[in-house]
Amino acid sequence: MFKLIKKENKARRGEFHTVHGVIQTPVFMNVGTAAAIKGALDTFDLKNIKCQVELSNTYHIHLRPGDEVVKTMGGLHKFMNWDKPILTDSGGFQVFSLAKLRNIKEEGVYFSSHIDGRKIFMGPEESMRIQSNLASTIAMAFDECIENPCEKEYALHSAKRTVRWLKRCKDELSRLNSLDDTINKNQMLFGINQGGTYEDIRIEHMKEIAELDLDGYAIGGLAVGETTEDMYRIIEAVEPFMPENKPRYLMGVGTPLNILEAVERGVDFFDCVMPSRNARHGTIFTHSGILNILNKKYETDDSPLDSECDCHTCRNFSKAYLRHLFKAKEMLGMRLAVIHNLYFYNTLMEDIRNSLDNGTFNEFKRDCVLKYGQRVK
Repeated sequence: MFKLIKKENKARRGEFHTVHGVIQTPVFMNVGTAAAIKGALDTFDLKNIKCQVELSNTYHIHLRPGDEVVKTMGGLHKFMNWDKPILTDSGGFQVFSLAKLRNIKEEGVYFSSHIDGRKIFMGPEESMRIQSNLASTIAMAFDECIENPCEKEYALHSAKRTVRWLKRCKDELSRLNSLDDTINKNQMLFGINQGGTYEDIRIEHMKEIAELDLDGYAIGGLAVGETTEDMYRIIEAVEPFMPENKPRYLMGVGTPLNILEAVERGVDFFDCVMPSRNARHGTIFTHSGILNILNKKYETDDSPLDSECDCHTCRNFSKAYLRHLFKAKEMLGMRLAVIHNLYFYNTLMEDIRNSLDNGTFNEFKRDCVLKYGQRVK
């Protein structure tokens, strides 16, 4: 399923073959939490901005419109009119983010819905059944994401429980894939490495889950309060114990610089709501650095957001017009900004892949680090 084409030190260039198409890696997955990219982008827009994989969230779609509704509609691909791969997050992150509304037990997690307060329960089997109903290409295992910093004793206890939950996920998804009424009988399962910022717990946990021979492996529980130095340290500690012949996914990360650093450390898959969220508030990623389109200096600026960008927004509209749309609170402003930021990210990944193909990743990364993290003055 995963073909490692070549390496430059630890950086990897690969292809991941799925029932919904081949994913060229490294890849950034565009986040559509509730089966839609916030900012009014549809699936035709996703193709135009070079999206390879769309990511939706099990917990949110379970609440609205309901996974049974989606199954009745033929699964997420038909529901959204999207024919490329979809990854569904398991709902495990909500164990972390909805801390005031949940109670964790060995069998699973008891939630109060953040929408209407109704009581719901989700464990490994429930998460797999919901994701099977959604018929995504890749299902994520149900895990517990702990906050950083965390007491070591709890991090160890949580990691061990995540292994037990993972084994239950694997058994249940295997059963579901064998049923006659299952939409996607080739649904894949990625396991998630946990353990906070403790290298010894992370390494032992990775060794345990690697033995389960899953379709892919994720590093979870980072970018949730620790420093970037700690994040890179944990990636470096865990990477040698991740199967080389399986894709590696760093969950919820991140900035262009985070991605470049993680690719250098051997990561293949990324996702983050940040580029689309920032776009909706006027923060734009460009080849010259990060700009705030609300800045008054753009009031009469007839240049595009990024002179090196070929997205729909940059080909057709000026900074002055984008600034006006944001100031007037017109939805079009958010839409055009999200189109640009996600195109920028997807193009960055394309450039990373090309540099790996050409054996020039180190030089490419060095040039990007000089530009992408700075603020446009």
